[in-house]
Amino acid sequence: MSIKLLLADHQEVMRAGLKSLISRSHVEMVGEANTEEEAIRLTSELSPDVMILDVRFAGEDGFGTLSKIRAEYPELPILMWSTGDNPTYIARAMALGASGYLPRSVGRTEILTAVRTVANGRTGWSEAQQKAFTGAAELPQEVDVPLTPREREVLRQIAYGLSNKEVAKALDISYETVKEHVQHMLRKLRMTDRTQAAVWAVRNGLD
Repeated sequence: MSIKLLLADHQEVMRAGLKSLISRSHVEMVGEANTEEEAIRLTSELSPDVMILDVRFAGEDGFGTLSKIRAEYPELPILMWSTGDNPTYIARAMALGASGYLPRSVGRTEILTAVRTVANGRTGWSEAQQKAFTGAAELPQEVDVPLTPREREVLRQIAYGLSNKEVAKALDISYETVKEHVQHMLRKLRMTDRTQAAVWAVRNGLD
């Protein structure tokens, strides 16, 4: 029996490419979603075995879509799908309950293996990913941390996966100012890196 796959990606060329890549395999693409609303509707109508969800779904934040679908369909395995292997994206996907993370650079074999793995109820996270990020994802929730409003805004941007330079541009502040905010924020949170801080932000609703 084939595995029913739903792909949620706003780029038509990516949907067509993946559909062609997995043709004549044990995986059948039963639906393609172009918007969040369509992704939720097709999940209900098609009852897929696995979903592949673009990190930048509909040109925005696919993690919001991940949260909504996970809340409504907690048993559905969801593989996040992105152009790169941004460590903050990976940590955020893990913290929000994704079943794995696929860079778009992986080949046919890796995609089919990942889909089969999560469809069979196993984790799609590699040992390296789990070793690097599980500890961060399991950090205790401590919402009463004295972050300033600007530090919270910087942290929110980091949780979106932005680099310091991108945060500076988004908030219209200098790169050096962002670095100072990050250092102060990490000290207050008693954390050693941005990935841990990003996961803490997701868990505490700051994203």
